[in-house]
Amino acid sequence: MPKIRFHKLAALVVLVGFGAWMGTGHFSSVGSAAVKSADAAKPAQPEAEKPKTAEAEPKAAPRTVAVVTPPRKTYARAIRISGLTEADKRAVLATRVNGVIEKLPVKQGDRVKTGDLVLMLAAEEKISNLDNAKQLVVQRKAELDASERLAKTGNLPKLQLDTARSNLTLAQSQLDTAQAELDRNEVKAPFDGVIDRIPVELGSSVMQGGEVATILKLDPVIARGEISERDLRYIKIGDEADVRLVNDQKVTGTVRYISRDASAQTRTFRVEVAIPNGDGSIPAGMTAEITLSAEPTNAVMLPRSVVTLGDKGDLGIRTVGKDDKVAFFPIDLVDDTPHGLVLGGIPQDARIIVAGQELVKEGDTVKPVEADQATINKLIGEATAGTQ
Repeated sequence: MPKIRFHKLAALVVLVGFGAWMGTGHFSSVGSAAVKSADAAKPAQPEAEKPKTAEAEPKAAPRTVAVVTPPRKTYARAIRISGLTEADKRAVLATRVNGVIEKLPVKQGDRVKTGDLVLMLAAEEKISNLDNAKQLVVQRKAELDASERLAKTGNLPKLQLDTARSNLTLAQSQLDTAQAELDRNEVKAPFDGVIDRIPVELGSSVMQGGEVATILKLDPVIARGEISERDLRYIKIGDEADVRLVNDQKVTGTVRYISRDASAQTRTFRVEVAIPNGDGSIPAGMTAEITLSAEPTNAVMLPRSVVTLGDKGDLGIRTVGKDDKVAFFPIDLVDDTPHGLVLGGIPQDARIIVAGQELVKEGDTVKPVEADQATINKLIGEATAGTQ
């Protein structure tokens, strides 16, 4: 019988042992049974000794903000528009016939009255015709007077009297025609004003319709500007307006015209302000800033730093209500003064946040503290400095 090697015998023993272990059916509970028995061996921990989960973090303390309740006053909305000055009237004078300039009694810068002679063309023939027409009128008038005396005594037929009257009427018509022809050689001022330009010289020849002078009426002088369609409802004819010229001269005028037809390009309306200018010190064509005052409204004055942006991007202020919650109110800018902004649309007795408004948002609960006078003065001072 052959001798069995040791390693073969060992393999056979392991195989038999593995088959016996598989036959027991406990291979699937290896480890888990140990865990279960270990858990069963442990005594049950009381509920109080179980580890607790992390408790919720304590709430943050309300943020402190400075608030004020500003006094309310009645302000008139200031509407500022850019514009320029222009003459009340402007006329370019021209000749009605051809001719040579014989008289030029005015020069540039002279003041003239309505009907004053500005220029006269040579008209010897027309003057002669006018003199003849005047003499004829005198003659025909004398003939009519003689005919009327004879007719009263019965020594002149009525037909001859009628002829004398007709002759006088015809002579008067000829005189009027001669005078009209002579007037065509004259250029007269159509209104009171100042001669601004004379492009011709004495003795020069001009054609019919040629420009000979420009006359301006500067009393009143007009400040003209364009007002937006949003502000149009705030002004009316007869309102006073302040005008500041580019040379810092300040004058007051009256709104005399508001256009009812908007510009197609800018959607703005022309506004004219008449300014007294008896001495002619205000020229036409000067840059001007026109300030119009709208109907008075109830508003408050606050520094510029108080204004902030809301969630929708609109300008406004933040306030604290009775429940210490933050609220936002859009503002209506009434005026921008060197001392601060004049704001409308703010509720009565509103507590306005003047410090910390950028650190809170609508609905937040805050701790409001009345701002001291030093803080208010500082804010107003910063607003004033910002305009310089």
